[in-house]
Amino acid sequence: MNILITGIHGFVGSNLVMALKEHHTLYGLDIVAPEKGGVVRTFLWRELEVLCNVQFDAIIHLAGKAHDTQNQSAAQIYFDINTGLTQKIFDFFLESTAKKFIFFSSVKAAADSVVGDMLREDVIPAPVGPYGESKIAAENYILDKLKIKNEKLKLHDDGKQVYILRPCMIHGPGNKGNLNLLYNVVKKGIPWPLGDFENKRSFTSIDNLCYVVEGLLTKSVASGIYHMGDDEALSTNELIALMCEAMGKEPHIWKMNKKMMESCAGLGTLLHLPLNTERLRKLTENYVVSNEKIKAALGIERMPVRAADGIMKTIRSFSN
Repeated sequence: MNILITGIHGFVGSNLVMALKEHHTLYGLDIVAPEKGGVVRTFLWRELEVLCNVQFDAIIHLAGKAHDTQNQSAAQIYFDINTGLTQKIFDFFLESTAKKFIFFSSVKAAADSVVGDMLREDVIPAPVGPYGESKIAAENYILDKLKIKNEKLKLHDDGKQVYILRPCMIHGPGNKGNLNLLYNVVKKGIPWPLGDFENKRSFTSIDNLCYVVEGLLTKSVASGIYHMGDDEALSTNELIALMCEAMGKEPHIWKMNKKMMESCAGLGTLLHLPLNTERLRKLTENYVVSNEKIKAALGIERMPVRAADGIMKTIRSFSN
């Protein structure tokens, strides 16, 4: 297949190139255009019109502004990039020869916190903050455009398939996200005081993600919204234990009394300290994402990589 990947020089884009280059012809679309092994050519966004001369079979839209956990980015930047670029490339897709479009949204477009046992695709989206809001705006643009197009076609099938993929936190070698921050804390031997909180969180191994994208490209899968995560959810305590195992260290997990820690966090909110009620909630809440729909669509029972194995692979890369 001839595949166009936006944001091809990012973490996910670079891994997709490695996974797809042997069996597909790849082109990039990005804000920079250095040569990249396995990629015929990377175009700049201002050269989008030139791409009309290339016949694509599929477009994977990765380009976007990542979630700023420090909340220092202006809200409009998220909408300019996450919503604006999606509008631009999806309009291009509708006019192109490409039959498949994969948009990388986020579980944060669906919910900032999970109500119930796990997050499924039928949830009514309630994003909090500009990152999630800009992603759901992009999703809605795609869905609205498809509705208009289908009405114009009067149910004539033009063969185009559109996938909105909502991954939870993606990790793998080369990724410098929140896992890396926690790793650096554990590496210094700083005890984890929140061991009394037994939360569960879903993660997405980059290897599982690449496997799913390959499946969407090569199999006949119905258009729709699909959540993406590993099969098993892990607690923060389990994460720390895995990190210590990878480093050959004993984990220092303190089970400080929950009520006491909540009181400390409440005081931290009043005094504007690093540990406040909101940060404590983020560190200890459950955020489990169901991957049953995407597995059923691909006809598989399990993801190829276990959550713990994927985490270990990522952690070991931090010391390289």
